[in-house]
Amino acid sequence: MTEVTRTEESTPLKIRAFEELSDLLRARFTTNEILRQQHANTIAWATNQPPEAVAYPENEDEVVAIVRICSAAGLPIIPFGTGSSFEGQTNAPFGGVSIDTSRMKRIIAVHDDDMDCVVEPGVTRKELNEYLRDKGLFFPIDPGADASIGGMVATRASGTNAVRYGTMRESVLSLRVVLPNSDVVRTGSRAKKSSAGFDLTRLFVGSEGILGVVTEITLKLHGIAQAISAGICPFPTVKAACDAAIMTIQSGIPIARIELMDEMQIKACNIYSKLNLPEQPMLFVEFQGTENGVIEQAELFGEIVTEVGGGPFEWATAAEDRSRLWVARHDAFWACNTLRPGAKTVATDVCVPLSRLAECVEATQRDIRETGLIATIAGHVGDGNFHVVPLVDMDNPAEIEAIEGFLHRLVERALLMEGTCSGEHGIGQMKRKYMRAEHGDAAIRLMHALKAAVDPQSIMNPGKLLPPL
Repeated sequence: MTEVTRTEESTPLKIRAFEELSDLLRARFTTNEILRQQHANTIAWATNQPPEAVAYPENEDEVVAIVRICSAAGLPIIPFGTGSSFEGQTNAPFGGVSIDTSRMKRIIAVHDDDMDCVVEPGVTRKELNEYLRDKGLFFPIDPGADASIGGMVATRASGTNAVRYGTMRESVLSLRVVLPNSDVVRTGSRAKKSSAGFDLTRLFVGSEGILGVVTEITLKLHGIAQAISAGICPFPTVKAACDAAIMTIQSGIPIARIELMDEMQIKACNIYSKLNLPEQPMLFVEFQGTENGVIEQAELFGEIVTEVGGGPFEWATAAEDRSRLWVARHDAFWACNTLRPGAKTVATDVCVPLSRLAECVEATQRDIRETGLIATIAGHVGDGNFHVVPLVDMDNPAEIEAIEGFLHRLVERALLMEGTCSGEHGIGQMKRKYMRAEHGDAAIRLMHALKAAVDPQSIMNPGKLLPPL
């Protein structure tokens, strides 16, 4: 498929489209340079490539109208949630219009008995859980940032709870999506399962906005556990911590969260979150269930810790203590800046089969040392997913080249271990060069065929996810 090209020319079609969008949205359509820059990549190290305009719809009908106008003019469309993605998903390399869904905030319905809800894409995960709290329900996917539900659908987000509750793939029951020709499609129902035709929901979950704009999401919810306990446990090596995580999963302990931080990440969190943790590899864990069940799970985990030479294992049930620990974990990315003020954080992730996790993390640590990098490792190790955050001086070309080589080796290592180039950050611009190596030529041709069938003009978030044919 031939991608559209960027042009800053004010063609008659573009002028007409911008006039129509301005008439439709009034003050909710802008070409302000600062706002345009804020709607491109801002937190990763991809170059900031702003759209030519930003539109702020407030309902599905307005999204349909925006897409219809852009389609008629051949203008690229870039869906935008909160802008917290790491791989350049919100950049506009070919210009066009960013559709910011942050004003689509309705929680349309909560079906308590069925344990599901229907929301618009601009609702964030924290807003949803605040709304659900009094109903005894919660939405478990937590990618760290207070991401929008629409953005989480687009990147097939995951997070610390994935080991027990899965990812967005398991959590989305149905979607409403505006296609590039402005048709609206519903991809499923509220039924918990179906064998009626293609699984269109899964086609759009993880498609990073290259097939359409999500305007409504039906989500699976879960009951809040009777008892929750959290704990931390240091280990002599990263391998020992990974081995404990692997043994915990293989033992069938229904652990809710099991997170790794290496010694550099702990150092950063101590500074940023004002903690006093020992600077050595550490697991953060959480157990959920009945009061007796939580105690039993913690005791079984403690036995595994002792077996691999870790400890002491300390755990607490007080909500404020648990919250403090998990805030530190979710702030881990921002904490990295304390290790090298002024440097750029380069967040990336890979995921490997659980049996290869310790090997992959150890090899990555060796690579960090041999390359001479300052970098942290943290991860959702219960499902084989870990993050690496090197810090780079963007004014040092040699250092940039060294980190590019390191990131390439990291992906190669994961693929050789039958893993994936991204467990949860997605592909965007930065990792699409690895898609062919991971999936093969035939799969890439199939993905292009699906894209061409849905979006023949290639106007929907072009330059993302798929490598050129």
